[in-house]
Amino acid sequence: MRSIFIVLGFIAAVLGLVLAVTPLSQIAYIPAIVALLFGLIAFYISKQNQFPKKSVYLIFLITFISLVLTTYKAVFNTSEAGNLENLELKEEASMEDSKETLEGLELDENEIDSTESDTLEIDVLHNLEELQDQ
Repeated sequence: MRSIFIVLGFIAAVLGLVLAVTPLSQIAYIPAIVALLFGLIAFYISKQNQFPKKSVYLIFLITFISLVLTTYKAVFNTSEAGNLENLELKEEASMEDSKETLEGLELDENEIDSTESDTLEIDVLHNLEELQDQ
């Protein structure tokens, strides 16, 4: 039972460390907390049965490093918004270009003659009758 918690703790701790160094660092808190829980359970079982605790300490160390990195990135990395006026001007220019493009297109209207629509209705009704007969 202890080995299962140690393996799960290692997996969660390494996942937390990997997420901590990627741009998805905000998500790293979840596997780090899970690794802490698994580490605490493994530590409790190791303490009761007097097993070696070095692997549990390694889980705690990796988890601590991932939490420190994640907290550092959350505190010191600020996302800088660009000049919003430039974005608004580009959006307006894009809208104007789209309008000009649409105005320049000549749309052909495809109208169905009344005789064509009547034949379509008859064909549909005929097919429905055939399906009901089967």
